[in-house]
Amino acid sequence: MKWKLTIRYLISVLSIVFIVIFLNTFILMGMLFYQQKHGIDEVTENSGETFTRGFNKYISLENGEPVVSKEGIEALRVFGGWIQILDQNGQVQSSYLAPENLSTHYSPIELIHKYKYMDDELNTYFIGEFKSYSYLIGVPHSKEERFVFMMDPKTVFSYATKFLLAIVIVDLFIAMLVGLLFSTVLTKPVSNIIDRISQLKKRNFTVQETKKPGIYKPVFSNLNDVSQTLQAHEEERLKLEKMREEWISNVSHDLKTPLASIRGYAELLRDQDVSQLERLEYSEVIERQSIYMKDLLDDFNLTMRLRNQEMPLTLQETRLESFVREIVIDLLNDPQFGQYEISFISDSPNLKWNIDRHLMKRAILNFVYNALIHNDENIAVTIRINTDSLTIEDNGKGIPADDLEQIFERYYRGTNTGSIRGTGLGMAISRDIIEAHGGKVSLTSKVGIGTTVEIRLNE
Repeated sequence: MKWKLTIRYLISVLSIVFIVIFLNTFILMGMLFYQQKHGIDEVTENSGETFTRGFNKYISLENGEPVVSKEGIEALRVFGGWIQILDQNGQVQSSYLAPENLSTHYSPIELIHKYKYMDDELNTYFIGEFKSYSYLIGVPHSKEERFVFMMDPKTVFSYATKFLLAIVIVDLFIAMLVGLLFSTVLTKPVSNIIDRISQLKKRNFTVQETKKPGIYKPVFSNLNDVSQTLQAHEEERLKLEKMREEWISNVSHDLKTPLASIRGYAELLRDQDVSQLERLEYSEVIERQSIYMKDLLDDFNLTMRLRNQEMPLTLQETRLESFVREIVIDLLNDPQFGQYEISFISDSPNLKWNIDRHLMKRAILNFVYNALIHNDENIAVTIRINTDSLTIEDNGKGIPADDLEQIFERYYRGTNTGSIRGTGLGMAISRDIIEAHGGKVSLTSKVGIGTTVEIRLNE
């Protein structure tokens, strides 16, 4: 994968260089073709060529002799030049502002050398035409220069081809070296990123440190965060899966026990020698075990509906003090719990909550049952209404720290549970009911001191 990325990056760099070279060559050839077709006659307005070509407007014939007007002489003076007017034989007919040591006759070859080859180091010469006359304008120490190129098109094309080929080869070689260097720097981290993603896909969530991540440092940091998050989720999933299997095992065991009792007593009922009193007793056992199985299935169904938010709430504004007092009175009137010490204290008689009375009663009772059943008979439970919360306190055995972290899990039954009464879903159901009301439940406990459950609703 690393070499594939490197080759792709290298090809991209070489393609860019090739395109740039092609465009530069195309532009250069276009400019040369344009100059060859149109020449290099485009000169600036203040150049010697332009001045010379337009100077004939200052020349006129007087008595058959060429004469320069005053305006022309002034223009020569301002331009810093001089003029000699020649006839067809190259003989000087008149001159203006010209140095005294200039020649009075020019042969065609001399004119060519002075104009084309600039063989005079002091003057730059420009040639113009007026009717049958020609004139030579010289500019001493002019900044303008004239160059002459002689070339054979075939030779130029041959050398240009070789030159361009050499440029292409050198540029591509340099681009290959630079591309290889950068591709090594850039593609190695990309290859590592792809490898890390492949590891995550294979559920390998190990956090890895990358040497010299460069510009990809935030990417590797985020990948490590993702690895840690996925690792935590995987551990949570495995833990829940384990607890689910344990719960299924416990529920299966709990169902087998009452089913065995029901089956056994049903077989006894078929015995003709069983008395009426015994039949009644056996029927009560069957009914009790059937109710337990029904409660187990109902609790399972309720916890699933609460977790999936499929349980509609019938909210009523309820004064919490009277609501909880009725629950405590029912508990004290229950023969099963009448011998326990259950206290009720209210510090906020006017506190009102919008609650589903049936479900909230179920949640509170589950917390109280949990305190009463899993402790000794001398347990004391206090239910208190505070300013903005409801607390259930006991002075029982307390809950170990390992169990405290999982006490609200649906599939968990504490190791210190001495009784198998209940379905193992009570605490989870209570928490889900409180959260369905938009509230929060917290539990604190110390072994040998007791446990406190605090319920708060976001009003």
